Amino acid sequence: MSRNEIFNKLKELIKLANSSNPEVLDSCSEESDLRGDLGLTSIGVLYLAISIEQEFNIEFTDSSFDDFTKVKDVIDYIEKNQK
Repeated sequence: MSRNEIFNKLKELIKLANSSNPEVLDSCSEESDLRGDLGLTSIGVLYLAISIEQEFNIEFTDSSFDDFTKVKDVIDYIEKNQK
């Protein structure tokens, strides 16, 4: 899966995790902060982590999802760990 495909799928998952504010995705980029720019709550972050594990068939084993601050950090991890 290409980086752009991962980014687009990740935006869909973020939209589901933050359904109360979907318009933030209009300006979403790899530099967007997950909590600050995209407004994810702790519950939203947990939902996103579970969704990513299921969608991309990966596990967050060697790091905590809290270690990720920007969208690009998540994309990098997915690229590195996708099967």
